[in-house]
Amino acid sequence: MVKQKCPMRRMRVQRQGDRRMSDGQPDLSHVTIEDNEEIKMADREQEISSSIFSSPRSGGQSSSPTHPTSRGLTSSSPPRDLPPFEDDGDDLDSTVREEEDDGEDLFDDNLERDYRSIPALDVYERTGIDNIEYEQMSPGARHEAEIAMRKRDREEARIAGRLREGVLYDESDEDESRPRRRRRLAERAAEDDAYDKEEMIESIENLEDMKDHTVREWVSMQAPRLEIKNRFKQFLRTYVSEKGHNVYREKIKQMCQANQSSLVIDYNHLASEWQVIAYFLPEAPAEMLKIFDEAAKEVVLSMFSNYERIATDIHIRIAELPLLEELRYLRQLHLNQLIRTRGVVTSNTGILPQLKLVKFNCVKCSYILGPFYQGQEQETKPGSCPECQSSGPFEINMEQTVYQNYQRITIQESPGQVSAGRLPRSKDALLLADLVDSCKPGDEIEITGIYRNSYDTALNTANGFPVFTTVIEANYINKKDNKSVIDALTDDDVKAIISLSKDERIGERIVESIAPSIYGHLKVKRAIAVALFGGEPKDPGNKHRVRGDINLLICGDPGTAKSQFLKYVEKIAHRSVFTTGQGASAVGLTAYVNRNPVSKEWTLEAGALVLADKGVCLIDEFDKMNDQDRTSIHEAMEQQSISISKAGIVTSLQARCTIIAAANPLGGRYDPSLTFSENVDLTEPILSRFDILCTVRDTVDPVQDEQLAKFVVASHVQHHPNSKTDNSNEKDASEDQLPSSSGLEKIPQELLRKYIIYAREKVHPKLHNINQDKVAHLYAELRRESMATGSIPITVRHIESMIRIAEANARMHLREYVSEDDVNMAIRIMLESFIDTQKFSVMKSMAKAFSKYLMYNKDNNELLLFLIKQMVRDQSAYYRNRFGGEQDYVEIEEEEFAEKARQLHIHNLAKFYESELFAGNRFVYDSSRKLIIQSL
Repeated sequence: MVKQKCPMRRMRVQRQGDRRMSDGQPDLSHVTIEDNEEIKMADREQEISSSIFSSPRSGGQSSSPTHPTSRGLTSSSPPRDLPPFEDDGDDLDSTVREEEDDGEDLFDDNLERDYRSIPALDVYERTGIDNIEYEQMSPGARHEAEIAMRKRDREEARIAGRLREGVLYDESDEDESRPRRRRRLAERAAEDDAYDKEEMIESIENLEDMKDHTVREWVSMQAPRLEIKNRFKQFLRTYVSEKGHNVYREKIKQMCQANQSSLVIDYNHLASEWQVIAYFLPEAPAEMLKIFDEAAKEVVLSMFSNYERIATDIHIRIAELPLLEELRYLRQLHLNQLIRTRGVVTSNTGILPQLKLVKFNCVKCSYILGPFYQGQEQETKPGSCPECQSSGPFEINMEQTVYQNYQRITIQESPGQVSAGRLPRSKDALLLADLVDSCKPGDEIEITGIYRNSYDTALNTANGFPVFTTVIEANYINKKDNKSVIDALTDDDVKAIISLSKDERIGERIVESIAPSIYGHLKVKRAIAVALFGGEPKDPGNKHRVRGDINLLICGDPGTAKSQFLKYVEKIAHRSVFTTGQGASAVGLTAYVNRNPVSKEWTLEAGALVLADKGVCLIDEFDKMNDQDRTSIHEAMEQQSISISKAGIVTSLQARCTIIAAANPLGGRYDPSLTFSENVDLTEPILSRFDILCTVRDTVDPVQDEQLAKFVVASHVQHHPNSKTDNSNEKDASEDQLPSSSGLEKIPQELLRKYIIYAREKVHPKLHNINQDKVAHLYAELRRESMATGSIPITVRHIESMIRIAEANARMHLREYVSEDDVNMAIRIMLESFIDTQKFSVMKSMAKAFSKYLMYNKDNNELLLFLIKQMVRDQSAYYRNRFGGEQDYVEIEEEEFAEKARQLHIHNLAKFYESELFAGNRFVYDSSRKLIIQSL
């Protein structure tokens, strides 16, 4: 074993060489300690061999080392008359000890003299020293400089045809004072220290050259594996964003602060730094993710050395994989590849322990075998016991075996993604480690994972042997809920939302932007708007929960776009489930019990209301439901929970959703001479659970019908597939001719969707200083009118409905407190809903009685237009009955019109005569004759 020389002794030898050179002796400073030792050892061996063969036993040879034949005796044959060989080990050892004693004593009395000051030698050389002071570089500039130097080093190594030392990012980059790699490995090998075998493997620079190996074989080799690991560690340590932030160091700190074990990596960041690693990852995901996990754990432990006590493993999660595959298009090509797909979670199992590192007990000798790594493909079994050489039987050691969490979920294609005429496909996915319970039935998710195949006995029995079932081993799950959408909003989106909320007429703009392809029906649009924003739920003391969602029922004549409203809400709402009354049963709406084919246990499957939790449930043809099925949703509409007691399962499921239903009246058309409850075959308990009732009537109005026809034609022209290339001038002209009741600019649909999500998540309006007397007085009046007219019943639920509508209106304006304006708007919406459900005979008198509430926040032009249209309709009916024909135009006296306007407290009519609304409805004001003329 080679003895290590201490640094102090080496320094003394160098200083003595310098002193000898200064005294005129030859300069031997270039001779290193290793060379000096090799010379001494060679001389020592020569002297020992000479002393051995020059002894008296060697036939009278001289013992002088200068004998001419002494050096040749080692290779020549000895004489035949030599005495027998004797053991000279003791003589050899004594000779070696004598030779060692003759060495130079560096710790003699002249020790202090060796360290005397020599000014001529105790100076540094001037050449090669950079004394220039440099400014401190920013992290971004430093990162760019390192990339440029790394590129330069690669080019030089490629030209030289070999790998330059120091180009690869070894740990020695951080500590330049350490010896070179080979010197360190040689010294550690000489000391017989236990060192890592991976450090003996030289990394490679050109990872792209796979030498005719597949990607999976290449990344499994030691050299490429070490290189990938080093590059990924450097990526985690040095990746800097555009703003100069060290992204993944901050993410690691946040992960450790939350005591988590998953680190999310953006695939685009990895591809921008190391394209070859980003290429290897989808091709060999299992091997690459294992390397990433090891590298991430080393980086985390280098920053927080004791974090292993909290999380034994660190998992790398890959997000933002560029290619998104649909479930129905997964094929053999995707097997063992990293894929990204999406769907709705329909069911999940409980959390089970799965074997990860298994240890076995030998039954015969009680020897413990293992640990063995248990993969997902097949069961791991030991071959034979190394202690007693028996082939079993073996039992699992329950105490020393390491387990991990395991959960199986089923995802199904989203209803909007299924092609016409096809059934939705589903696929099972495995959630391991900390991914369990990251989603629940009803969640729309994007899942990134490895597409694997496994043997299934039942499937092969039915279809023949070579058939395998497929499963997705999840690596990363992204829930498409409101919180994830809020996190994805950019600063520009938030600024646009805040600036939009400062518009004084933002409420009217939102109403105009609801279902822009449907003409008119402003009352229905306003009701849908407040239902989408919703109120604030309350749960005092976790004893009695009051819902915050607003339920809406739309009833009316056929052809009035009821189903189109529901389809629009399905697209604009973040989470929605669409169903029909004819195709929905009680269990389909709530929940049903099913037997799991694998575990044979009874499990709950979520229905439409449970899947729409914290979203919107849309029910079309509500009147076609059976009475038994309709009564099953009573609890879900008010308590927003579903109680189940079937097959030994007693539980309660959450159904916190807004219900928007559409129904047709009895006989097909709405009869205004009957009340709402007489027109619709619905019981009072179900009607009282709806906050807003909207009646849509198909009335005959020549001017309105003509404008509706123009709107429909222009809409068809605009949305034609070839409208972008052909007839663009005609399309623009049609859009310019569309009548506008308010003239407000509509909000883009994508921005409106973000606005609704932002308001629901960030704004929670509180009730503060509202006029309680006004609400109480209105409730008393409504109760009296309801009993007198026999229309829909007014209950305490309607007071809660007014509060919910007021909170929704405040949330629409992004207000933190409910103001008096919000309460007035809620009263107006509630009264419009109540009056529209009355008989036509009492509707006018009731509208006049509550006119002070109904006129709130209404544009005077709309009121005046409604008033003058009513006067035109009355005069046309009088002319038709008197003369039996139709008029070409109608003349209204200005004084008569002004008298009726004064009854509505409107005195100035000049702005109405100049408005676009007045001219768009073919009205002309003749100031000389004091007449208002409309051409029919």
